[in-house]
Amino acid sequence: MSVQAPSRITPLGRVTPFRAQRIWEKNYIAYRRLWKVVVSGFFEPVFYLFAVGIGVGALVGDVSLASGQSVSYAAFVAPAMMAASAMNGSVIETTFNIFFKLQFGKVYEGILTTPMQPSDIAIGEIGWALLRGVLYSTAFVGVMFGLGMTQSWWAILAIPAATLIGFAFGAVGLAAATWMKSWQDFDLVSLVTMPLFLFSGTFFPLDVYPPVLQFVAKLSPLYHGTELLRGFTLGFVDWTMLGHAAFLAAMGLLGAAVASRRLDGMLRK
Repeated sequence: MSVQAPSRITPLGRVTPFRAQRIWEKNYIAYRRLWKVVVSGFFEPVFYLFAVGIGVGALVGDVSLASGQSVSYAAFVAPAMMAASAMNGSVIETTFNIFFKLQFGKVYEGILTTPMQPSDIAIGEIGWALLRGVLYSTAFVGVMFGLGMTQSWWAILAIPAATLIGFAFGAVGLAAATWMKSWQDFDLVSLVTMPLFLFSGTFFPLDVYPPVLQFVAKLSPLYHGTELLRGFTLGFVDWTMLGHAAFLAAMGLLGAAVASRRLDGMLRK
């Protein structure tokens, strides 16, 4: 007598770290053979840092901040590269990989024949993206310390701050992946992330823009991430950083809620 896998998913339950952890273990086993891919993700922002921060920085000189203080161009750009790395890494992890698993690999259908729930999958996949982000962020802060691009021991807090950036973009990326129908949809991902990378205070202070464009730029989540990291690495810590952190946390929680609901609807059909 043949035994068929259950066609329906077990009733929706509470998210537990133990169940979400199973997603991390599965990804860890899969990536053990692809460790070069994981390691290569660290080098892109470092190359940008050397090319733009140090190369162009030699021509630009110091940058005057709104506080009236001046810092080297490399020290100004470095935290922005770190923020952009957290954004890109999380978005790629939770869009390309999740899209393949949903549309082609059919990975989650098998997972959901166990007590795992769609909400566990959402939290687990976002958590895996954050784990990779922590590895990159820790190594990047080490490079900044080694090159003298930090001006305060507050820079240690740039690691959890970068993790918060990864959470915000990873959650939204996972939610976006549930709407994607073809590989061509990833052009829209680049259409969003590229302007964020270029116009979020990454390469120059926002005060070079007209007031209207400054207001628009401040709506960018990467701007809030960049300001958060820049405050820690340069030692300019004040109460405004709580606002930046709250913006990113709200974005991540909203994205995670939408992603969980969307996955639940897709996988319970």
